[in-house]
Amino acid sequence: MTARAKKLLSYLLKFGILVFAAWYIYQRILKNHDNIVNFERLVAHVTYNKVLFTLIAVVLLMVVNWVLESLKWWHLTRRLSPMSVWKAIEAVFCGLTWAVFTPNRIGEYGGRVMFLPNRKRIHGVFAMAVGSFGQNVITNVLGAAASVWFLYTFIQPKDWIMVGATVVAAVVMATMLTFYFNIQWMVSLLNRVKFLHKYHRFFDIMGTYKTTQLLNIMWFCLARFITFTFQYYLIIHLLIPQIPLYQMSLLMFVFFFVQSAIPSLDLIDIGVRGVISVRIFSYVTNQHIAILVAFSLIYITNMIIPAVLGSIFVFKLKFFDRNS
Repeated sequence: MTARAKKLLSYLLKFGILVFAAWYIYQRILKNHDNIVNFERLVAHVTYNKVLFTLIAVVLLMVVNWVLESLKWWHLTRRLSPMSVWKAIEAVFCGLTWAVFTPNRIGEYGGRVMFLPNRKRIHGVFAMAVGSFGQNVITNVLGAAASVWFLYTFIQPKDWIMVGATVVAAVVMATMLTFYFNIQWMVSLLNRVKFLHKYHRFFDIMGTYKTTQLLNIMWFCLARFITFTFQYYLIIHLLIPQIPLYQMSLLMFVFFFVQSAIPSLDLIDIGVRGVISVRIFSYVTNQHIAILVAFSLIYITNMIIPAVLGSIFVFKLKFFDRNS
């Protein structure tokens, strides 16, 4: 298959996912009269003050979330080029502006590294990859563990399937943690690829992070994970207070785990997230519209609003600065 054919197939798959998500949300959720009636009864008991307080808390947590990501970016780039914390914040928000219209948020890399000196921008891509890897480790480790709980609690498969799933989850968790804290192994593998070896000066940056530094980066990743999980908890608890905190949190871990494995475009990601969230939470509630509203609201708060704010910093970029 040619590169052009693969690219076309990729777009067709993403378009297919979007169409399915739209059809599922309309046919199974919005067109269902019972869902609408249940949601109307639900929101009838929610007071204005509760809504206002919750939304303010969610927005403040959005700021905390991206400030934590900015501090992580500042920590990652200290060995490349010293920058202020404020400049790191500008870079992160600018990256979010680029991310919303590029597949799999790939534009976020470009938006951030443009705040680095020209000679350090490619190095910055690999430094950012370390931070992204750390976030994926948190998502996959907690998600794999929560998936075992999900299977045992709701699916209840045969014993041998349950044992197999537990073993697979343990292997995934151990593998992710091992590779993260030994990231120089990845550098060694890249160096063995002949056509990549001449670019080793760019990706060698990944192998320079020591265990202590990797652990510090992971603390930022964990803090972010807790922050946006709590955002979801606040909105869902506002609408459906009957779901216990531990159960809601574990279901969120499963959602993040599944959602991270599905490629999508941020501008249409809201539909995909809606389908996944409704399916996962259907085991504990029939308030499908409430779940859809909660996940859509958090997506808008965490991605669309920061992307709009980040557009301010796009004008500060220096695309052709030869002196940097």
